[in-house]
Parts: sequence; C-alpha cells; structure tokens
Amino acid sequence: MRTLEGLLRALVGLVFLGVMVALGIVCLIPLLPWHPLRIKFTNHFGTVVGSGIMHISGCKVRVHGKEHVHSSRPAIYAGNHTSIFDAFTSIWLSPVGTVGVAKREIIYYPFYGLAWILAGHLLIDRGRTERAKASMAKMGAFVKQHGLHIFMLPEGTRASDGRLLPLKKGIVYLALQTGLPIVPMVTVGAHKAWIKGSLLLRKVPIDITFLPPIDTTGWSEDRVDEHLETLKAAFVAALPEDQRPLDVSLEPA
Repeated sequence: MRTLEGLLRALVGLVFLGVMVALGIVCLIPLLPWHPLRIKFTNHFGTVVGSGIMHISGCKVRVHGKEHVHSSRPAIYAGNHTSIFDAFTSIWLSPVGTVGVAKREIIYYPFYGLAWILAGHLLIDRGRTERAKASMAKMGAFVKQHGLHIFMLPEGTRASDGRLLPLKKGIVYLALQTGLPIVPMVTVGAHKAWIKGSLLLRKVPIDITFLPPIDTTGWSEDRVDEHLETLKAAFVAALPEDQRPLDVSLEPA
C-alpha cells in the first residue's frame, strides 16, 4: 500500500510540475529582453512550485536558521546535494533575486531544463574548466551589477547514500569574483525520501538549516583548497554522522 501511495505521489508531482512549468514558460517568453526580471519572476514562481512539490511529497520539511537569509543582503547560498528534491527546496527557500548555477546536463531534465534556460540561470560545463571559469566571471559581474544572490550545489553531483561529496572549486571562484559571503544550506534526510534511480517517494522528515554566513572578503586564489576546507568543515559540523564524508572523523558535532 505504501509503495502504491509513493508511486501515486510521484505521478501527481510530475503532472503538477509539467503544468506549472508550461505556465511559467508562457509567462517567461514576453520577459526575454529583461534578464534580471526573468530571474526574479522565476524566484517567485519557484516558491510556489517548490513548496507545492514538497507538499505533494508528503515529507514534513522543517527549516531552521531563517535569520541568515536576507533578501536585501546578497550572498552565495551553497547546498549539499542529496536528492532530486534539492532542486525544489532551493527554489522555494532562496530569496527573491537568486541566480541558480547548475551543471549543463540539467537542460535534459524534462520541463525543468527548459524553464532553467528561459529564466537565464547559469549552466556550467564541468568538462571544460576554462569555459566554466569564463561563464562564472560573466555571471559574477552580472550579479554584482544587479545586487543579486547566487545558489549552487558545490558538490556538482549527488551521492545515493546522502554523504557529503568533495566540493568543486567553482564556488570559491564565484566568491572571489563577487566578494559575497557564503551561506551554507544544510539538508538532512532528503536522500531517504526519493531514492536515486527510483520513482518511489517516502514520507520522511527533512531538516534544512541555513548556517551563519562565511565571510569571503579575505579569500585569495592561491588558497582555494584552504577555502574549500573551510566550507566543508561548516557542512560536516552540521551534518549527522550518516551524512558526513567517510574521510572525516565521525565524532558527534
């Protein structure tokens, strides 16, 4: 019975997503000449879509540390990547004026990929480092010019067991180009709600915690690995033992 319920929830979620994204695309087309307006429109729209998907999932989402999320204070929001649900919790909880950064493969996601492109969010080609750096430099200038935020998943991919994977250097380069602080968004439990490679949904509690911002004003390009460790340490301290990377001590946080 639970399996059938989970499959039905997945089906309802896909239908809801398809209808909402189709509506969003219709609204985005007239806004094509105005890039910042498209970003903000999809942020508002994403709040409805993201919260709707999580409601359909049946998972109880508990959000902590909201005091660290400020629409008027631009920042880079960095989330750990454990589930496909991360796409929906991020567009739901990010402040208005947030530019998303994702791997180029997202364009192949049904519905979601097309909306991402029309909204004007950033695509990163992970196989071409110099091209990725150029894209991030351009986005950094755009973000600073319009006082926007950035959201990205610095692991670049997700682990099926929910454990934190090595962080990519792109988030450090974005911080160097923008001077923005990094606000870690730590997700716990989502990997148990939608198993990778499956359509089966499980109703489990999901906790999302926004940590205090990490100041990046003193960061430099010759210390990229050190800065990544600073960000990793913040995540590790906030994650439960079963979601910490295997290369760190599993002492209680």
